[in-house]
Order: sequence, then C-alpha cells, then structure tokens
Amino acid sequence: MTAPQTARRGRPGYSREQVLQIAVALFNEQGYDATSVSDLATRLGLTKSALYHHFDSKEQLLELALDSALGGLEGALDAAMEHDAVAEQLNEAIRGAVRVLTAQQPQVTLLLRLRGNSPVELAALQRRRAFDQRLSSLVRRAQHEGLLRDDIGAGTITRLIFGMINSIVEWYRADGAIDPQGLADDVLSVAIDGLRRPTAR
Repeated sequence: MTAPQTARRGRPGYSREQVLQIAVALFNEQGYDATSVSDLATRLGLTKSALYHHFDSKEQLLELALDSALGGLEGALDAAMEHDAVAEQLNEAIRGAVRVLTAQQPQVTLLLRLRGNSPVELAALQRRRAFDQRLSSLVRRAQHEGLLRDDIGAGTITRLIFGMINSIVEWYRADGAIDPQGLADDVLSVAIDGLRRPTAR
C-alpha cells in the first residue's frame, strides 16, 4: 500500500487502501454493476483522473477486493490443514473462516454477492468453488473417521455450516459487543455438536 497522497487544489488525499475501502463500501451499497467510476469519484470528492492515479479501472478495484477475501479464506484453510488430526483441521477451518469474515466483512460481503457478470467475477467464483471443494473433502474425511454423522452428504454439511458462517456478514458489527473469537467458538459449537455421529445405546 502506498502512503496517503496529497491531492491537488486542496482536495482530501487518499491512499490506495482508503480508495479501495470506500469503493468496496459503495459496491456493497449500490451493487457493483450499478456503480460507475463517476459515482466513486463523487463519493471520494475526486476527479476521474485523480481516481485513475490510484487504480487503472473499476474492475481492478473489484479484483483486489475479491483477492483479499479469497486469499484470507484460502490462507485460513491452509493454516488449518497444517494440523495433524482431522478434528483439529475442521475446527480450525471453521474458526479461521469466522475470523476472516469478521476482519474483512465488506470484502467477503462483496464476494458473496457476485453474479459472475465479468471475467473477474467468474475467476473469483471459480476460486470459491475450489475452496468449497476442499472443505467438502475435509468434511468427508471427518465422516470417514466417525467424527461427523454420515447420513448427510458431505456437500450438504459443508453448505449448511458455511451458510451459517456466511450469514455473519449480514448482521455482525465490528463496533458491537460480540467478540470475534467468542463468535468463532459459538459457531463451532453449533455446527459440530449438531453433526456429531450419535453414540450407540
């Protein structure tokens, strides 16, 4: 990230990170397709040329935001897979996903609202599908080891767990009373306890 730049003629200066933050907020507010470069320049109080000083296009802003969200989720899963036991891998994958969603809520919100209307969006959706497949594989291994019930398909379990996790972006507030770590523990408890294989009587 570059240092904040002094804008010309007294306009407020923005760093690349600040421009990206404001762009993501506007994309989430209006929809990416409905947001023009003029809309973004107006929100920033800049000219289009000043905006292009930071970024080449609206698509580049989208690509960077989506890469941040996907990179965070992929990194959390990679870290979870470093554990030896499948149970810990699954637990940490869930905790890690919650941490990413709470830390990068605007970017993940944008990711979850993609429609696949551009090459950038299609590429992001492909990465997301690959991420989901890795999670389903992990759930399948947990089922094979008897950690989770096997009367529900691994794909369905993955969608149920991450449907719950993804809903966090709709109601979580970074300035609220809910602690991200405590939230991760709560999600893990609800998700896994309800999916444990019943013990024989």
